[in-house]
Amino acid sequence: MLTAVAVLASLALIGWLIYRGVRQKPIRAHHVIRAIAYLTGLYTFGFFLSMDFPLLIKVVVSIMLGAALIVIGATVQRRRPIEKP
Repeated sequence: MLTAVAVLASLALIGWLIYRGVRQKPIRAHHVIRAIAYLTGLYTFGFFLSMDFPLLIKVVVSIMLGAALIVIGATVQRRRPIEKP
């Protein structure tokens, strides 16, 4: 059900872009990016809801572990002194 809503929202976005182009109204980049972000969130939400619970837990833990490793790597890199050539 949620996938159908996401597909209809995608078609609505494409229709909105065509409508704005035909009417020769300016299409601002931040509006398009925000709409794409909303659609991506909707697709992701639908994808996660379609998973069985143990797989969902594995995916969420993997995402959290990846985010933690990125933060640790950025912190370590920031603390290292820059070597001059």
